[in-house]
Amino acid sequence: MQQNIFDPPPGSLRSSVGRGALHTALSQAVLLATQIGSVVVLSRLLSPADFGLIAMCLPIIVLVGMMQDFGLLQATVQRPNIRQEEVSFLFWVNIAASLTLATMLFLSAPLIAAFYGDDRIGPLIAALSVIVILSGAAAQHGAILQRRMRFGRVAAITATGAVSAFGVATLWALYRPDYWAVFAGMVAGTLIPTILTWISAAWLPDRPRWVPQGRSLLGFGAGVTGFNLSNFVTHNSDKVLIGRAWGVVELGMYDRAYKLLLFPVLQISSPLKRVMVPSLSRMLEEPHRYRSAYLRVQRLLLFVSLPGVACAIALADVVVDLALGAQWQAAAPIFQALGFASLLHMLNSSSDWLFISQGRTRDFMIWGVVMAAMALCAYAIGLPYGAVGVAVTLSVAQYVKTPILWGWLCRKGPVRLRDVITSAGPLMLAAHLAIAVVFLIKPLLPQTPILTLLTGAVVSYAITALLISAFPTGRATLREGWELLAPVLRRIKPRPANVTPPPS
Repeated sequence: MQQNIFDPPPGSLRSSVGRGALHTALSQAVLLATQIGSVVVLSRLLSPADFGLIAMCLPIIVLVGMMQDFGLLQATVQRPNIRQEEVSFLFWVNIAASLTLATMLFLSAPLIAAFYGDDRIGPLIAALSVIVILSGAAAQHGAILQRRMRFGRVAAITATGAVSAFGVATLWALYRPDYWAVFAGMVAGTLIPTILTWISAAWLPDRPRWVPQGRSLLGFGAGVTGFNLSNFVTHNSDKVLIGRAWGVVELGMYDRAYKLLLFPVLQISSPLKRVMVPSLSRMLEEPHRYRSAYLRVQRLLLFVSLPGVACAIALADVVVDLALGAQWQAAAPIFQALGFASLLHMLNSSSDWLFISQGRTRDFMIWGVVMAAMALCAYAIGLPYGAVGVAVTLSVAQYVKTPILWGWLCRKGPVRLRDVITSAGPLMLAAHLAIAVVFLIKPLLPQTPILTLLTGAVVSYAITALLISAFPTGRATLREGWELLAPVLRRIKPRPANVTPPPS
């Protein structure tokens, strides 16, 4: 039987997932470094008002990006069997949507500027329509690489784009320190990956035409899009409301705190989705294997991320001062409040893998609507108290919605609610204990900021490892983590120099 050009080559799925996770981790290390570097460097070159202007525009760009995607990338990745004419159909749908939305965005720029009451927004929104076209051109090519499980190639392209964006934005800011520096970085970070993705996929679409499976593909995409639009409301309406009610400076503080905390978190969870969705989609016929693979990766994800977030929450003022500078200290309480939301986000982010890999896009969309409604209620309660109030109510909403999410999700499929509680419960408990301990011993930590954070992180990870070792799933996580780390340590361990014996 001839191999489908869109499927991965025959071989071990486990080894593909393992290599994909390794390549993704290396890519994310580069991405995380550039994101942190961008926050640190650009925060010193640009003003809070500059970031406030960009933060006003980004929700609109994110919304447009979700609409142009229309969930069709996940349709390409998840579909058990897909043919050339179907992928070509999806490509042309993405192109048509991108061109239409870019035109609408360009024409609506004056209205958006009038909404915010700032004339600088109009030209910036119009210019950002270019990014919509560039990203739409590479959408299906990127989905093809994911379906083929070319995770190493995807990781390299992602890292290259991040480095390009950081470099261009920094050079522009040094030459002309204004908000256009961020725009220039965004263009570079989209154009270069688009070119590399086309080259790597080595695929050309057929001419535009309707296909028999078109309705089914669009229906799958509609469910994903419904969730994405609801997710957009959840994660962007806070910035719109703060910008409208409190102005660019308050929004700039919120935006920097949000990115400093949640961007590193997202750089861990989001790329894993590119590995786990195609991998889990091919395990649906083996429920035990599906459940085991998901829970193992979920536990490792939480063990890697939660202690670091816990340390950042406890030492929020140190993190903000070291990363952003003394002029951003007003962002420290915002950062600390958002930290509790990010703890739950690390757990909840993996729910996407289950919804999409199981093809439950209708359930996915319904959950998105519920999540958006809860978020809007939280923002309405917190907005009168400024950015700090919004951050606090956002975290409270995360604690309320988490049990609802997992109860809704686990009523179907191979993963049950009991599995999630047994797997993730000890790690979540340990993270909250670590926050309390690091906060209490803060006066005893070294006074140098870097040493303060390093010591706090060591304490946080040690407490987490100690507590979860009391549970079978925790011991399994520690054992699996060591199995992944041991080969790396053996490679970097210095070898003794060869000594030439003296002549006899």
